[in-house]
Amino acid sequence: MINIRVTRSAQVPDPLRIRRCQKTPELGPRLLFFSGGSALNGLSKNLQHYTHNSIHLVTPFDSGGSSAKLRDAFRMPAIGDLRSRLMALADDSILGHPEVYRLFQYRLPKDQSPKELEQMLAALADGSDALMRDIANPMRKLIRHQLGYFCAAKPDDFDLRGASIGNLILAGGYLNNHQHLDPIIFLFSKLVHVRGTVRAIVNRDYHLAAKLENGETLLGQHRLTGKEVAPLSSPIVRLGLSRQPDAHVPVTAKLREKNRRLIASAELICFPPGSFFSSLIANLLPAGVGQAIRDNASPKVFIPNTGVDPEQLGMSLERQLDTLLDQLRLDAGEITPTGELLNFVLLDSRRGDYASDLSIEELAERWAERGITMIDTRLISEDSAPYYDNDLLTCALLSLV
Repeated sequence: MINIRVTRSAQVPDPLRIRRCQKTPELGPRLLFFSGGSALNGLSKNLQHYTHNSIHLVTPFDSGGSSAKLRDAFRMPAIGDLRSRLMALADDSILGHPEVYRLFQYRLPKDQSPKELEQMLAALADGSDALMRDIANPMRKLIRHQLGYFCAAKPDDFDLRGASIGNLILAGGYLNNHQHLDPIIFLFSKLVHVRGTVRAIVNRDYHLAAKLENGETLLGQHRLTGKEVAPLSSPIVRLGLSRQPDAHVPVTAKLREKNRRLIASAELICFPPGSFFSSLIANLLPAGVGQAIRDNASPKVFIPNTGVDPEQLGMSLERQLDTLLDQLRLDAGEITPTGELLNFVLLDSRRGDYASDLSIEELAERWAERGITMIDTRLISEDSAPYYDNDLLTCALLSLV
């Protein structure tokens, strides 16, 4: 067997390639995204109209919101971002079981008493609630079984206010499958016709640990994003994992073989916009991720954030790129050529807000010397500004495959 790398000239956007994907999305390309949170959900909803084969490796390290309640109760990986991405890729048309989609998207109210919330949950679990009655068997039986498992296992004082029913079903399935996420994610995907593959980067109950420039170490993803606590006052210099949420016990996660195979199968690897450290860099922490990216000869593209990301305090665009490459080389090897880790930076300099000490022309020239091509094209529309337009970004990515 001889391995060769074939290159081609690309037009961005490429109307012919885009129309081809629209006509047969079931045969669409395998675009792989390292992400977490909600930043990529709009793109994912749009992407399913062009390909049903996208791959989403999602961080399970979220420590805020409703995921935190489940993690505290069951010492499990975070599932909120997984559910969110599954729903973004779900077929919500009449062909995709919209009644299941509605149930999985439903949240219990925040203004009811604990007793009333318990009664509402019990009605869903026993099938008497209208949301559950709308679902035909055998799907209803499968869903009730997972939800019933959660109800039996949850602590008596579990806070149900605002709880996502989809999260509770996933949690029940996780517990019911000997604390493995993959079986319930597979079932969840089939129930709502997910058009793509969604998987946690690791199946472990680990927490993010960020070393700051001032010497402080922060534990927990929710302390980095600036959403639930005050924004960072000192830049992040290093990200790692902790075995414990309340004491820094360093731990190394390992990429599972099935996820390595997913990375190997990708026709385009994308480092997308979103929370830079807790969504992107966090996905690259497990041992084996950098090596798998290095060993895939397909194009790799970085899409920097526009506007303000609290996690990028003090970071220029140049520093973001260096941080991404440094993280990849920690696993791939210090002497790994840049071209094996990153090929393109995709941005819109005319409409986007990128922190840089250099002009866009100087950046393009400097990156070209390192073998990285800047693609500066229209990605932000009047309606989407200051963020990327999902259709423009989708078309640009499809053109690079």
